[in-house]
Amino acid sequence: MKSRLQEKYRKDTVPALMKHFGWENMMAVPKISKITVNIGLGEASQNAKLLDTAAVELGQITGQKAMITKAKKSIANFKIRKGMPIGCAVTLRGDKMYEFLDRLCNVVLPRVRDFRGLPSNAFDGRGNYTLGLKDQLVFPEIDYTRVDKIKGMNITLTTTARNDEEGRELLKSLGFPLRVPGGAQ
Repeated sequence: MKSRLQEKYRKDTVPALMKHFGWENMMAVPKISKITVNIGLGEASQNAKLLDTAAVELGQITGQKAMITKAKKSIANFKIRKGMPIGCAVTLRGDKMYEFLDRLCNVVLPRVRDFRGLPSNAFDGRGNYTLGLKDQLVFPEIDYTRVDKIKGMNITLTTTARNDEEGRELLKSLGFPLRVPGGAQ
């Protein structure tokens, strides 16, 4: 069974973007290829239990087991050695990706305190969008009585768009709550 957002992409977004950009072929329309959710915990070098709970919470949020990420190089000022576990990440594709994006737009982001839309300038130049959440408690899957430490996370939406304008139009047409640049906040 296809998710609601996947059906919306196929029925509404593709024809709208083809008309907006004047594309003849529907294969030229950009799509979301993957969503990466990661939690970086530098203080996990002192407390290994912290990383285990972060991985479990990330698994509850995404519905997929989290992968422990390790440091690529040593940083003396942060007391981090190469190969030391410092975070966890999940990469979502296919149906799970669309389900997660649907929950993010319709359930999670409205629960963020003082939410007025996401900044529309957080694109990387190639149509990919990254947003940061300050705490994991905005997700309804997390039981706030069992949380020992507030952890922030980065969510990256990787698209096949060639530039930021195409990526912005794709996310807007999927119902992503982007703020109007230079508009009233």
